[in-house]
Amino acid sequence: MSTLVGKKAPSFSAAAVVNGGQVVPNFSLDQFIGKNHVLFFFYPKDFTFVCPSELHAFQAALGEFEARGVKVVACSTDTEESHWGWLQVPKNKGGIEGVMYPIVADSAKTISEAYGVLDGEYDYDADGNLFATGQMIAYRGLFLINKDGIVMHQLVNALPLGRDVNEALRMVDALQYFEENGEVCPANWQKGDAGMNASFDGVADYLSKH
Repeated sequence: MSTLVGKKAPSFSAAAVVNGGQVVPNFSLDQFIGKNHVLFFFYPKDFTFVCPSELHAFQAALGEFEARGVKVVACSTDTEESHWGWLQVPKNKGGIEGVMYPIVADSAKTISEAYGVLDGEYDYDADGNLFATGQMIAYRGLFLINKDGIVMHQLVNALPLGRDVNEALRMVDALQYFEENGEVCPANWQKGDAGMNASFDGVADYLSKH
């Protein structure tokens, strides 16, 4: 896969389930351009194991993201009917009931492919038969998109490795600190820490204090 950082986030229009159960036919991230930062994350499959832990973790932190003006949006290669069905299953039975942010249905697998997170691709054998080279589901991709629709951060995990929601929040804070102050964020930067002036004098001053 190639990096999308610094590039326009691929545009799409697809069905999504919003507000925990309402299906909308033409959901797009374009609606947030000029208004909100977006945290757009992919997960492999509905009705699985690591995935509900991640979806519930993002829901638990949703107020933190919203306080920062960030829209959280999920996506997998399942259908909107599958998303809807999983949303009806209680958390204590492995479901994602209570998840309120949008979940996009990438059943055509074109969104995952455009973002470079599709596990596999289509090919033809010597007899001209179409086949898939992988599972054709999404890796655990995460993309932080600014208000101009530009990808500022991306992270892609293999299927067994769940993500750290606190790290996603830290990256939001770092991006917004840079946007507001013009200073860059050094290693292990946390909200409330000082930034760094992007110059030789700035880095020398920072390193002398740490």
